[in-house]
Amino acid sequence: MSSTLEVSRTGFYAWLGRAESRHTLEDLRLTVLIREEHEKSRGTYGSPRIHAALKKRGEVCGLHRIERLMRAAGIRSKMRRKFQKTTDSKHNHPVAPNLLDQDFSASAPNQVWVSDITYIATDEGWLFLASTLDLYSRKVVGWAMSASMPASLVEDALKMAIDRRSPRAGLIHHSDRGVQYAAHVFQELLEQHGIDCSMSRKGNCYDNAVQESFFHTLKTELCDHEHYRTRAQARASVFEFIEVFYNRQRLHSTLGYLSPMEFEEQRIAV
Repeated sequence: MSSTLEVSRTGFYAWLGRAESRHTLEDLRLTVLIREEHEKSRGTYGSPRIHAALKKRGEVCGLHRIERLMRAAGIRSKMRRKFQKTTDSKHNHPVAPNLLDQDFSASAPNQVWVSDITYIATDEGWLFLASTLDLYSRKVVGWAMSASMPASLVEDALKMAIDRRSPRAGLIHHSDRGVQYAAHVFQELLEQHGIDCSMSRKGNCYDNAVQESFFHTLKTELCDHEHYRTRAQARASVFEFIEVFYNRQRLHSTLGYLSPMEFEEQRIAV
């Protein structure tokens, strides 16, 4: 007895071919979108951030599918290199206690800022960058660059942050024990604005992990892939990375795949 569900072998394979074609076309479409997001991220996003970016565009697709398509297309995020410390903690200035004790949480803006210094290679010599981040949103709220590492470098980064954010008294400023942060002039600046000083334990890189993570990002997503002939060229590049990409566009996993600016805007609007 024949069944109404029976189909010919030719008809079955024709249907199977059409199904594969639709799936293949959708994979191709998604790969184009993946490549767009990867290029927008300047080659820095891996599959989790690509997946988050596509979800924000209204695309419904699984993380495993994104991983598979990225592997097939040879799309990879830039690899990270080991971070190196720059500040000198061998000095006779008093050091502050570690108020954070590796608790990098904050429930509102301007509760805890973290700061540090790194260096960028140019053909003219090092360019030093001091930056200050707000732990709440991971936003770079202050920064300064110089051909050397005087105490004024970290002062300028802090002054920018204060001018931009107008924090209330009781803010915690956390850094390592570097001489620039322990210097009398910098400590006076903190005291003037009612800012409590916190410092990492000696030789413990994990005590300032969030700031070091930012420097990892800066080096591996930007500086390691550039050749700067002059300090001026490096300054312009780092400025654009911080103010245009990092603060406004780059998705942070700790922020639910929002940029620092988006995170603050959404929380303030609630």
